[in-house]
Amino acid sequence: MIYSTIPKYISHIRKNINGEIEAYQDNEEHCKNVATIAKQFANKFGMGEIGYIMGLLHDKGKERVEFQEFIRYINNIPGHKYFSPHERQHAYIGGLIANRASSLIYPLIGNPIMGHHRGLYDYVDQEDISKLGVPKEINYTVPENIKFNPLAWFSAKNPKKEDFHHIVRMLFSCLVDADYLDTEHFMQPKQYERRGNKSTINQLLHKLNDFLSRFGEPTTDVNRIRQYIQNICLKESQGKPGFYSLTVPTGGGKTLSSLVWAINHAMKNNKQRIIIAIPYTSIIVQTAAILRNIFGTENVLEHHSNIKIEEIGNEEMQNKAKLATENWDYPIIVTTNVQLFESLFASHPSTCRKLHNICNSVLILDEVQTLPINFLQPIIDSLDTYKRLFGISVLFTTASQPILNGIHQGTNPTNIFNGLENIKEIISTEINLHDKLRRVELVIEQTPYTYDEITEQIIKHNRVICIVNTRRDAKELYDRLPNEGIRIHLSRMMCPAHLTEEIDKMKTAIANSENTIIRVISTQLIEAGVDIDFPVVFRQEAGLDSLLQAAGRCNREGKLDICKTYVFSLSKEHALPPGHLSLCNSARKNMNGKYDWFSPEAINDYFLQLYSRVESFDSKNIRGLLYCTEQMFETAANEFKLIDDSTKPIIINWKESIELIESLKKEGPLYNIVKELGKYSVNLRKKDFDQMLKEHCIEEIIEGFYVAPNKSQYNNNVGLLTENQWLEENWII
Repeated sequence: MIYSTIPKYISHIRKNINGEIEAYQDNEEHCKNVATIAKQFANKFGMGEIGYIMGLLHDKGKERVEFQEFIRYINNIPGHKYFSPHERQHAYIGGLIANRASSLIYPLIGNPIMGHHRGLYDYVDQEDISKLGVPKEINYTVPENIKFNPLAWFSAKNPKKEDFHHIVRMLFSCLVDADYLDTEHFMQPKQYERRGNKSTINQLLHKLNDFLSRFGEPTTDVNRIRQYIQNICLKESQGKPGFYSLTVPTGGGKTLSSLVWAINHAMKNNKQRIIIAIPYTSIIVQTAAILRNIFGTENVLEHHSNIKIEEIGNEEMQNKAKLATENWDYPIIVTTNVQLFESLFASHPSTCRKLHNICNSVLILDEVQTLPINFLQPIIDSLDTYKRLFGISVLFTTASQPILNGIHQGTNPTNIFNGLENIKEIISTEINLHDKLRRVELVIEQTPYTYDEITEQIIKHNRVICIVNTRRDAKELYDRLPNEGIRIHLSRMMCPAHLTEEIDKMKTAIANSENTIIRVISTQLIEAGVDIDFPVVFRQEAGLDSLLQAAGRCNREGKLDICKTYVFSLSKEHALPPGHLSLCNSARKNMNGKYDWFSPEAINDYFLQLYSRVESFDSKNIRGLLYCTEQMFETAANEFKLIDDSTKPIIINWKESIELIESLKKEGPLYNIVKELGKYSVNLRKKDFDQMLKEHCIEEIIEGFYVAPNKSQYNNNVGLLTENQWLEENWII
């Protein structure tokens, strides 16, 4: 190595496979590269110049003596004098320079620069850091030729107080992704080169039209209605960017219709990508497969993970796993509601990295009725911000449209939900789609049942599905089914690969034989997005939206006369779990009057009843943490969790998982390994996780990754068993 080529200020050092230094990146070069990329990203919402300033400043702290001595020391470069691990931090210095350079710009970029490695700070922590001084050897100001007047931008955009935290976070996203990309370009050029070009929206439109043309003219009443819906979506796609809703009864083909609207709307309004958010991971796998079939694998990003990479404590392991977090630079994204909305309120760099690629997109929120009511206000506010400031259009799709506009009061006068304005319904209620697609009668049983009693009702039918609320109820009923024909159990005690296999098995059995006995017991994971068709459905009591989803699995293709979906109670066994489920069921049971349960009027009244029972539309006080000048980014990110964060993913011993586990042990959590292992993972409640860990049913193979190694711990019918499968054998011995 010729050490005379070492730049004065090193930013990164690339080594070959033998650990020998092969190249240095000059810090000034890196900062300019990042500035250029961040400017390109921030141009999407009119802040390109401020993006450029962020890039120039973000790594100026690497010029401090301590950092340069440290990077030379750890890379065995001759000439280092000393190093101080405690004082090698550098990110905060660029923020201090921004504060010194411009009191107008600093509130926008100070936190993003200071937190571009560790994440956005709470206000109090940022204030403490801002009291530090800029090292004397770093003398830097913003170039005079860089002009940006935030007052002019704010005057033109007229943001609200609830917008500001999103603006800061969006700038943070631009900086972080630009930093990651330039670093990757230098450190891993081959990896960077694999980020090839993707199809344009125009090319996607051609692919969709080619796919739809294969169907020809519809031959059934249901398919004729589906085509009619697609035609309306095509016509309405030419509207201006904004909020739209597509309310179509289950079985009306809203997945394809929403795509027709979204891609044509994106084409009309120069949008860059389509983002589809779905409530259930198992349905994402299915939907992504359909989309890949239409648009090609290279154009569809399926983004979800049962492995929580950010929880890995080991820094080296975490760095290896960072590739598992994509920046959403794809034309079509399929993700979960959890991934989408938790990202909008996140503070961690890898989670926020994707946000700038949501700008100028079309967002489809599928099964929108599943949005958690206790977070509904900040969620709706965020969508409004992204529509006004970041150029997105939103399509709410469902069979049972919740009330997302207007003002509604919860259980006390201070608990108010302020909804959106100007949501345009694509399918007019005057068309009476619920009547045209009527294939099912909802029969609400008044007599409660035991497990044995409802099983007796189920087995009167040879082709039947029963949907219940909990994993325990699903297993209890499945265990009571007679061992005849095809019995299928579906719950989240089964890993995604197992669920997919069983759902495919069920679909094949339904399609290939009308005489085979097929009985399915499932939790509500089957209700949304799974294209199955049974002549009889049983559904445990729940909210009206859930009942209608279950009814959508009954006589789906309309090939039979009106069939029945039976709604039953298991109150002889136990009460409904407290919380949201009980609240929804209570709202349904207290609806006044006699309804056509499938009508828009019934659905509207149901949500009015539900909202009136809600304790809070912002249960974690996200507004109090972020809709202010002293914003608490990190605290808000920790509070904004749409699902129980106490669950732990467990890798199970089933089929190909063992080979993947061995690869994980040898190579660490590389992207392809982690993604594949997600298919063989089950999320456990903390109580069950702690018990299984105590009984040595699970073990930690590398930091943050747990495995249930005993093959008998995973049942081929019902999935992961939480009781110790070795105890009985040990007592016999």
